[in-house]
Formats: sequence, C-alpha cells, structure tokens
Amino acid sequence: MNFNTKFLLSLIFVIFSIGELFSKPVILTLKETKFPPPRIIRTCCTFGANLSIAAVPKVKINDITSIEKIGNHKYLGSSLEKNGLVYTRKGGFLDLGHLRDQADWTAYLYTVLLYNKDKGKINIQLGNEGGKKTLDAKWNSILDSSDALLLAAKIAYDLSVWHEISTWFGSSYVPFFPERYSSFSVEDIYSNMLGVLIGIEALKSNLPYEDAMTKLLSETLYKLDVVKTEKETYDALEATRNIWWTRDALLPSKKVLVRHECKAYPCATPWLVPRFASDTVSPYKIALNEFASNGVSLNDFYTFKIILTNKLHKNKILRKYKKRIVTQNDFKNILNEIELEMAEEFKT
Repeated sequence: MNFNTKFLLSLIFVIFSIGELFSKPVILTLKETKFPPPRIIRTCCTFGANLSIAAVPKVKINDITSIEKIGNHKYLGSSLEKNGLVYTRKGGFLDLGHLRDQADWTAYLYTVLLYNKDKGKINIQLGNEGGKKTLDAKWNSILDSSDALLLAAKIAYDLSVWHEISTWFGSSYVPFFPERYSSFSVEDIYSNMLGVLIGIEALKSNLPYEDAMTKLLSETLYKLDVVKTEKETYDALEATRNIWWTRDALLPSKKVLVRHECKAYPCATPWLVPRFASDTVSPYKIALNEFASNGVSLNDFYTFKIILTNKLHKNKILRKYKKRIVTQNDFKNILNEIELEMAEEFKT
C-alpha cells in the first residue's frame, strides 16, 4: 500500500468516526496516539546569558533567539524551529521550546480523547518523572467537543506544572545533572500556559495544525510586542542580572536563579523588565478556563496521578501524602508550600 492510499484511508477513518466533532483531520494517526510524547520534547532554555558550566569553563550558554529566526512549527519539534528565549514588552520573557511543547501536548491529548470518544475514557502511562505517572480521563455526554479541547489543555498544563514541581524537589532526566537550577524560572509558568492557549486556537483553526501554530505563534509574539533582535533580548536579560539570575554561579547550580515564579493557577502574569516597559504598558495576564461549558470543574473528569519515588516522598512537603500518591488536585497546596520555601531560601 503506497503513502497516498494509506493517507486516504486514514482520512476516511477520521471523517466517519469523529468528523462531526472536528472541522479538519486530526494530526495524529490512531497508532501514534498510543505513544505519548516525552514530557520534555524540545531542549529547554536556560534563563540567563553567557552562563558557564561547571568543569567546562570555556563553554558559554546563550539560549536566545529572535522573531526573525524562529522557523515553522513542527509537531514534536524540529531543528529548523530555532527555539530559545525572546523578550516581549507585554509578555515578558518567553521560552519558545516550553510554549511549543505545551501546544503539542494539547494537540496529542485532544486527539486521544477524540479517538476514544466511544469508549468514554482513556488510560495513559506517562513514564517516570519524580515518580510513576498515569492519566485516567473520562469524556461523557455532558461534555461537547469544545469541552474536550479545554480538558486536553488543562491536562497538558498540569503536566507542565508537575515538571516544575518535580525538578524543584530534585527530579532529573539526566543522571548527576540536577534540574533544580531551571525549576520555576520566571518565564516558565507564563510560557507553558501561553502554549496551551495557542494550541487551543490552532486546533480550532481551519488550517492544518502545524500551519496554524506557525501563524498563531508569530501573531501572538507581535501582539505581545516582541523585540526584534537577539541583542535586545540579551540586553533585557542583562538588565535582570543579579536580580533574577546570576552569572556568579556555574550550571547546574541551583544558585543560578535568584528569583522564581510558581503562581500557576488560575492565571499567569508575566514579569516585565522596567527599562523595556513604558508607564502605559501593563503585563498581559492570561488564564486557562478550568470549567466545562456546564460549569462543572474539568478536574472532575480526570486524574493525573504520580506515585512518588522514595527520594521525593522523603521531602518535608511531600511526605505527608499517603501511599506516596499525588494528583493534580494537590498541586495548588504544594505550590503554596514551595512559595513559602522559596521566600525562606532566597530572603536577603
């Protein structure tokens, strides 16, 4: 069977099985929905400029890009995307890798929900990150397709919040390279939430998903008044040196970040650099809808469960959870305690 035949059969399946809910073909095949993408799809950006790595002093880290360099969006990433940090005068710093990841997770989860409409439920094993992660979700007759899209976005965002939480407590993908140095960086929460919101709009668009993401990302950056050059983003980072981050510590030291942001619910507020903001510009706040169209909380329709590792469960904040189980319903309380811990750790 050649490629064109396979594509045609796939398209026919989509149209007849879920076409009444979707204005365009889903972006994934049924086989692809069986394999969740990794939690971190694209390389994360390190907040700061000209940062040094311990034992590799001659290497300098600069994860900076510009509106002119970012390429077309590709589901699950491509080297042509040229991701990095950009500064916007209304949305602060944005990590485009984080943003694109959350959009793609929203697309993945929405597609899985649609493919499993008749079953009314899904169960997904999400690997290990600070513990074994599983997702159980249900979608019954009281949720319409718009609700399913919001549900997918809410789950994707909660997964991103857990990544920040778990790395704060010492979880790491790379052995002997702790990720605490990048946990709750000042741009993470805002970039993650903005990513799922753009993902929602891309999935609503009549354009193919990747084309819609490319268009919407560019439009959003201009809407947030993105600076034009890498030099301007570099200058914005320098304006926050020794205030939000420092060059005095070496990666992966947790001391690289001087400030953190962990206010994740129900909205996200960007941090603006004073010298780049005029008196008439206010931070462009964003919020993710946490309720279905009938007013029921989206949390009632899924459980994102983590069975904590022994290491994380020994932490003074997490050890109170019985049977080492944490769900998305615990995140707000955990974040409140992390914020208190941050205030104590970083007080001057």
